[in-house]
Amino acid sequence: MNKAKVTLVGAGPGASDLITLRGLRVLRQADVILYDALVDTSLLNELDDGVPKIYVGKRCSKHSLAQVDTNRLIVESALRYGHAVRLKGGDPFVFGRGAEELEYVESFGIPVEVVPGVSSAIAVPASQGIPLTKRGVSNSFWVVTATTEQGGFSKDFQFAAQSSATLVILMGMRKLGIISAALRQHRGGNTPVAIIQNGTLTSETCSTGVLSDAEALLAHVDTSQPGIIIIGNVVTEHPAFFEETIQRAINMEL
Repeated sequence: MNKAKVTLVGAGPGASDLITLRGLRVLRQADVILYDALVDTSLLNELDDGVPKIYVGKRCSKHSLAQVDTNRLIVESALRYGHAVRLKGGDPFVFGRGAEELEYVESFGIPVEVVPGVSSAIAVPASQGIPLTKRGVSNSFWVVTATTEQGGFSKDFQFAAQSSATLVILMGMRKLGIISAALRQHRGGNTPVAIIQNGTLTSETCSTGVLSDAEALLAHVDTSQPGIIIIGNVVTEHPAFFEETIQRAINMEL
């Protein structure tokens, strides 16, 4: 019988070839895998056909399992099969609840290892040519979530809004209007914004504009799907920013 152990593996920002070499090696050593909705399922082809593959993803209120059930299933899988790999999109410790899963598994005396992943918060903007920092434009960045356990914005969001740093917002697609209104109080309506969906995949889309155009931008995105929102002057580095912003302004006048 294989000894129970668990490895949390970051699958990267989307495309299957953006997983790390270590992550891919561990994936191939798995006796069972539990994977998320944001994981490119072609990664599952790296496993032998006999390796159980368990979906535990969450998508826009369509949760296959509650987090407590996922935690329990990880432990049960490790005890039953041996080496359980928990494959999570992006990096397990960036709004991925990886720390909670680690603590739960360790409470049963099961050893846990972590293989960091490339975070979508950094990689997805880069895939569209948007740097989070640039000399003379932005010296720092915040990564925040628009979806907290309490349902509202965190206090850190307010601090970030008042700063001049680049702001990267995860899990905020359905709150874009509220986000824009809150940010305009501190940054102004002409602050550049980009919305990227299906980051690093062949179906990747990017819409750019300014905060005052938030409602118009919503017409070009699918708010039922996850995406990343980038706020700040670095968005002007996107090749299409000025063309899209000017065209949108013309359409509004017409």
